[in-house]
Amino acid sequence: MRDKATERWGTYEAFHVPLGDKRIADIVITNHAKVRYEDRIKDTKARYEDIALWLWERLKQGRITPYYRKEEDVYLVDDDIVMVAEFSELTGEFDLAGRPLHRMIIVTFLGLMSETIELRDLKSYYSWLRHSRRMTLMKNSRKRK
Repeated sequence: MRDKATERWGTYEAFHVPLGDKRIADIVITNHAKVRYEDRIKDTKARYEDIALWLWERLKQGRITPYYRKEEDVYLVDDDIVMVAEFSELTGEFDLAGRPLHRMIIVTFLGLMSETIELRDLKSYYSWLRHSRRMTLMKNSRKRK
């Protein structure tokens, strides 16, 4: 998802957008993220390009922020949508200062904080989830004996 040239001759929009210490020049949506987007964010079918364009606009407007201060894998979009992203460097592409540009790979959309209260504290939610799965496995193993 690269920016297009503007109408005036010889003028281009910014081709990368800073997010933390990364300079995002491309956005990739995984199949899993697309399915989760359709299930948890929008109830209609969405194309990969539409999701990437929507995220690119949010990124340019500064509406994507880290969920936690020091972690770089969970992000908030519009202070409500929780998504997981990974980054990879674009080989051979650098900004004017010589720093590498990055590709943002959207792994999944966890949902809306306004609808799913558990997303407000992810660490305790995943801790509870691991505990409940472990207890279910233990309970099932007892039934088999």
